Amino acid sequence: MRTRTRIELTGPPGRPRWVLSGGALSPRRLRGGPPGVHRVALVAAQALLLAGDEVEVEVTVDGPHVLHVVEVGGTVAYDMRGGQARWAVSATLRGGARVAWHGEPFVVAAGADVHRTTTADLDGGSRLALRETLVLGRTGERGSVLRTRARLDLGGVPAVAEDLDLTPEAGAGPAVLGPHRCIDSVTILGHRLPDSPGTTPDTALLQAEAEASVARWLGADLHRSPLGQTWRHAVSAYVPPAALVPSPPIRQREVGACPR
Repeated sequence: MRTRTRIELTGPPGRPRWVLSGGALSPRRLRGGPPGVHRVALVAAQALLLAGDEVEVEVTVDGPHVLHVVEVGGTVAYDMRGGQARWAVSATLRGGARVAWHGEPFVVAAGADVHRTTTADLDGGSRLALRETLVLGRTGERGSVLRTRARLDLGGVPAVAEDLDLTPEAGAGPAVLGPHRCIDSVTILGHRLPDSPGTTPDTALLQAEAEASVARWLGADLHRSPLGQTWRHAVSAYVPPAALVPSPPIRQREVGACPR
């Protein structure tokens, strides 16, 4: 099944124009919040992610709008019995757009085979904050095939380019994750995180040559990730704290522990 979700916000600040469309993953506008801050939730209308699924999520913001994208729940890539699935996220920001996209855990169960891509194209005056959380395996599982590709451009110049093979059996998987099964990342484009963003010593911070930062944590139990604090610090630069939808603590029973 192929499904495409579009979130498009254009026009002047006082008269924004919207295009919202989706299939298995439906965008819904959220009411309330501070003036000038738009919020959209991504709601799964059916089970995702199964063999043969191709999910595309496209966000386009043109103009000095502030958009907060939230995911209502995590995603589980189930046993695909020899099949494959694809998950592609893209963002195009122009004219001073500000977008904060808080992704919920993306869990790759045993037997799944997923190729996940993230692309972004920002002009020099726009900003993007993106949180992506990957979990290899549910409780008692090692996970399966997961390959990720990120290409994030700022002002026509590559800012972040990364390809990872996180498959446990692949040579690159253990080299990247060691004994862990969880990888939590906060990526910032258009400005930088401070060198000491208030995280714990087991969090790595990469300052790109362009105006971009990547904070990353590896661990065995996702609820121990300290990047919630990093996320709040990052988006407070342009999204009022009151606009952020609080996320409940991630509990082991919800996504499972990541066995060592």
